[in-house]
This record gives sequence, C-alpha cells and structure tokens, in this order.
Amino acid sequence: MSEESTEPNVETPEPPPRKPRLFGLRMVVLIAFVSFAAAILGLALLTNIMERKQEARNPFFRVVELTDDTEDPAVWGKNFPLQYDSYLRTVDQQRTRFGGSEAIHRTPTGADPRSVVAQSRLEEDPRLKTMWDGYAFAVDFREERGHAFMLDDQTFTERQRVTAQPGTCINCHASAYSAYKKLGNGDITAGFHALNKMPYAEARTHVSHPVSCIDCHDSQSMQLRVTRPAFMEGMKALKASQGIADFDVNRDATRQEMRTYVCGQCHVEYYFKGPEKTLTYPWSKGLRVDNILAYYAEMDHKDWTHARSGANVLKAQHPEFEMFNQGIHARAGVSCADCHMPYTREGAMKISSHHVRSPLLNINISCQTCHKATEDELKFRVETIQQRTFDLRGVAMDALVDLINDISAARTKGAADNDLSAARDYQKKAQFYLDFVEAENSMGFHAPQEAARILGESINFSRLGQASLRTRPPGS
Repeated sequence: MSEESTEPNVETPEPPPRKPRLFGLRMVVLIAFVSFAAAILGLALLTNIMERKQEARNPFFRVVELTDDTEDPAVWGKNFPLQYDSYLRTVDQQRTRFGGSEAIHRTPTGADPRSVVAQSRLEEDPRLKTMWDGYAFAVDFREERGHAFMLDDQTFTERQRVTAQPGTCINCHASAYSAYKKLGNGDITAGFHALNKMPYAEARTHVSHPVSCIDCHDSQSMQLRVTRPAFMEGMKALKASQGIADFDVNRDATRQEMRTYVCGQCHVEYYFKGPEKTLTYPWSKGLRVDNILAYYAEMDHKDWTHARSGANVLKAQHPEFEMFNQGIHARAGVSCADCHMPYTREGAMKISSHHVRSPLLNINISCQTCHKATEDELKFRVETIQQRTFDLRGVAMDALVDLINDISAARTKGAADNDLSAARDYQKKAQFYLDFVEAENSMGFHAPQEAARILGESINFSRLGQASLRTRPPGS
C-alpha cells in the first residue's frame, strides 16, 4: 500500500502576462505626438502674442499722408478704417424712449433735397410754439439726428426761410477748422471772426463736411485738440472766474478732460454777440443756469421779443456741457466719450467708437464697464430718471403757457407796459430755465437733481409772474 504525501497541495501562481512590444511602441509615438502638438501650439501662441504686440505698437497703417489741411474724413479713413467705419454709422436713426429720431419720409424739392427727416417736436408738443412765439424755432424744430446729418439739417431747416441766419451757425454744424484757416490766412481766430460776420448762405460755401476728424485731432500726432475759438475763449473766461489765469485748453487740459472738451466745443449754450454776430459762450460767471442768466442780465441780452406777451426773452440752445458738469458722472471724472464713444476691442487694438449715439443703445460697453447691474436694470434706472424729468417738464410747460396767456390777456385789456414789466421778467426767467432742460439732450439724465431744481424754479417763476398780474393797481 503506497504511502500518501502529508505536504499541503500549493498551486504555483501563473506569471503576469507580458506587455506586448506593440503597446510600448504606441506609447512612444503618442508621447512624441503630444510633445510635437504642444510645441506647435506654443509656437502659434507666441506668434499670436508677437503679432498682437506689433499691432499695439502700430495702431494704424500709413496709407496716405495726412496734413493740417486734410479736411475730407474719407481720406483719414484710409489710415483709420475702423474709426471711419463707425463714424459712417452716425446715419443710423434709432430712437430711445426720450430721444433720437424716427425716419420721416418726404418728397424732395428744389429748396430741400432731403428725402428723410426727423419728426417734428412742434407737432409732438404744440406748447413749444407758444413758448417760442415770434422766433424761428416756432416754425421748425425737429428731433436730433446723428452727426452725419448735422450740416444738411441746418442748411435746409425752415428756420432759414423765416429769418436771416448768420454764418455763426456754421461753427457747430460743419467741419469748420479748414475754413477758419483759409479765411484767416492760417490764423483760425481771424478766420472764425470772418465766418461769423457772413450771411449763412455765403458761409455755407466755405464748408463741405459735417464735423470731421480734423476738428478734434491733430493730423500728425492724432492727439485730441480743441479747434473752436469760441470754446477756447469760453474756457478761459470760466477758469478766470475760478481764479485760474490765462488758461489755454490745448496746453493745460488733461487727456481725460479733452475727451469732454472736444464735445463741449459745440454741445453748449451760446449767443451771437454784437453786430458781428460773434459766437460767444456765456461762462464768465460759471456754468450753472443761474450764472448764465446773470451774465445775460449784465449784458442786457435778449434773443427776441415774444410775439404774444411782448417780453424780451431768451432761447437756450443745447447745454449738454453745462448740465453734464453739474452731474455725478462729471464729478467722478467720467468724460463724454467714455459713454457716447466707448472703447471697443478690435484684435489687439483698443479704439474709441466714433458711432456717437445714446449709451442706451449700447449699454454693454457704454455702461456696464463701470456698472455691474444687468442691462434691463440699468435701462430702467435711466428711463425712470428721464420719465420723472419729462413729467416735471410738462408741469413747467403748462405753468409757462398759463403765464403767457395771462400776460397776453392783460395786454388785450389795455394794461400798460409798466404794469406788465414784472410778469414779463418772470416769463424771461421761467422760459430760459425751462428751455435749459428742454434743449438739453439727455432729458435730465446728465444731472437729475439739477434738472429737477431748474424745472422747479421755472414753475415758481411762472406762478410768481401770474401773481404779479393780480397785484396790479385797481383799474390798471
């Protein structure tokens, strides 16, 4: 009988499977491919960075040589196509709730070749005709349009038909810098004075374009510059009132200030001084409406005599610069261009958009650069301010119309001029204060509290004027 083994039965483990040589080869190829791809991507990234740096160093290609006499913006556009393309977009007619223009089609005539105009503000609010009775604005006043239309709309307005407008109007409705130079034999101030004295039709022959590149930029350095002598003198007078002597805006202003000043050359209150019709900005006492009214009182200036009331009254123009300077954005160091010409990115280049328009049409880059609320929320805030201003404007307009009607009725009943002098003076104040907000193209947004204050003062002046009529001596 065979003897059984007492050793335990231990199974011998199988050796691990050996990796095939093919797998190792694949890994080597994969690593090599990844390394090659990474090298290619790194090289592409480096090349892109170098190209972008080169673009940043050379923000434009010098296709043509620009000089201080290159007036045509299309020529500048050869060197600056991105800016020129956005400049051309100012033909857009896109309305916001309280501004901008709708395209109103009309049949062109020999006197007016325009086929599209903006809607009439006089038809929107007939009370304006009462406020401006006897003045050209009671005949034709339309919603504002983009810079592309600024020269044609001035040339063909019906106001030209009812009054002999001076060449002074050209200063803010055309590219006038080259005209100044030619008329002044190189002296823009002399040319400015020569242009002012001309009849409008003659002055119009000296200009060809709406506001253009040369009006705001030096042709060699592209630095911002002020080219309107009226603004230079206005700022000099303003700074003198603040204790700063001999202020030269092109020499002494900061670059950020210039991003407002180039706009303030035209978006201002002004008047035509003396028989020479010199364009003058009434800032020697300050920029607030009270300061400007005090200036006009000192100069004994009137724009016209009101047809119905017989009052010597004033017409405010478009005091965006003055109102903006009373608001929080100006106090915070924001410029006009920051909101109306916001920076945009084109490749490595950061350019200022020249599609000048309402920030409400471009909230993302006009407003949200600083304000982190949603677009809907920001639009709501702006329109709330504007609606409240518009409502208060309506109250002020009703009060002014009531005063004009009361003065007119007193005249009809035979009231003497002495008995009407107080009411007429109140009309002058009420009308100018109201028009200061009415003519300012932000519907109160540039300085909400100041706009409300001004309209409140206007209402008070109108009611004081009515009260003065009730206190006339019996039988007068």
